[in-house]
Amino acid sequence: MTNSTQLTAENERILSIDFFRGITMFLLIGEFSGLFESLTDPFFKGTIVSFIGKQLEHHSWNGLRFWDLIQPFFMFIVGVSMPFSFTRRWNKGDSWNETLHHTLKRSFWLLFFGWALYCIGPGKIGFRMTNVLAQLSVTYLIAFLLMRKTVKWQLLASFALILLSFLLYQLWPIEGFNQPYIADHNFGAWFDLNILGQLNGGHWVAFNAIPTSAHTIWGVLAGMILMNEWPPLKKIRTLVIAGILGILIGFALDPWIPIIKRICTPTFVFASGGFALLALALSYWLIDVVKFNKGIWVFALVGMNPLFIYLFAHIGGNELIAKLYKPFVPLFFGWGGELAINIVVSSLVWFTLWYICYFLYRRKIFIRV
Repeated sequence: MTNSTQLTAENERILSIDFFRGITMFLLIGEFSGLFESLTDPFFKGTIVSFIGKQLEHHSWNGLRFWDLIQPFFMFIVGVSMPFSFTRRWNKGDSWNETLHHTLKRSFWLLFFGWALYCIGPGKIGFRMTNVLAQLSVTYLIAFLLMRKTVKWQLLASFALILLSFLLYQLWPIEGFNQPYIADHNFGAWFDLNILGQLNGGHWVAFNAIPTSAHTIWGVLAGMILMNEWPPLKKIRTLVIAGILGILIGFALDPWIPIIKRICTPTFVFASGGFALLALALSYWLIDVVKFNKGIWVFALVGMNPLFIYLFAHIGGNELIAKLYKPFVPLFFGWGGELAINIVVSSLVWFTLWYICYFLYRRKIFIRV
């Protein structure tokens, strides 16, 4: 690979979509490298490094940090790609039933892999579905079933899913689980404990897949905007207005409905969805309109094998890579102490995970379901 033009020619997609998906995955493998944890070391307290490190952690409960946007970004960009891929298949003659079968199969495998991640290593095996893959298995299917509906009905369906979640949290009558914004004492916790058999660590809930389906639906609508024959500035203006509205709704309602990612409150869904729309608008303007696309292949290629690299890192591939570097790094960076060693090892792990994606791309190996 030599430049971003090659990516466009080979994938026949709007380049900003490749970039958006790629940089989201690039940040995800950065988390697996362990580098972000080092940024919050007491050594950096009170510095910009510490601030960045905090932004690369999930908020503990009520609030919003940059890292809380990564999963919504991924759900959203999957939706953006859907109109392009399915329209291409329908134009080639595939029937709706054939694409439905493909969607059901893909959702099944996403759910399987998402659940199977919890079967790796010691501990009790239960049916948990709070990670990106398991959640996406639900949002992807819902978004597909709505794709041929009008924009109005897709929007109404997304709002209905958010409203359904809100009402269940507000009106759930069972004692001990009727406090909507108290960790592990809300409807989401009841659902996990009584339907799936156990609570999830960190107060995450599986039911998040329902309200966060709005992110994938809105992604589909954003993809349709990009496919439209409108002038580029009209597309950008539409995305920006929708994004600003989402952010305003989310933060304006925060005093009454807290922004909580761990249970995907309506305010979180709107605010994070708004940021996703703005991020796409910025990417589209910068890369596809201004043509500032030199070097974006560095990120885009990571999004070419998202399932493989996510699973590889999640099941311990990152730890294996770290073990290969740990004996040698202290020889050159031992003078900086444990923190310096950890930063160098983590950076090398991140680079190696990226290089694996590069290696696969160069050999045209794409692992998909």
